[in-house]
Amino acid sequence: MARMFRVLGFWTLVIGLMAYAGHMIEMAILFFAQTAVFVLLGYLNFSERTYILMFWGYMILSFAGFTYWSVFEMGLPF
Repeated sequence: MARMFRVLGFWTLVIGLMAYAGHMIEMAILFFAQTAVFVLLGYLNFSERTYILMFWGYMILSFAGFTYWSVFEMGLPF
């Protein structure tokens, strides 16, 4: 399970690099921060239950943040 967090770190790094190449600096910084957290957590060797709980927490937080941003911050497409 720890290896999967390192895989998540790899993919967030790839997405961050693509965002940086596309001049989306804020998005790139967000994904670079996620990369650092995922790689760090991947080397801490927690139990499998702990990794699953952390991933669920991450998913709930990211979905809530995405929903908030898309509803309240983006505005209506007119």
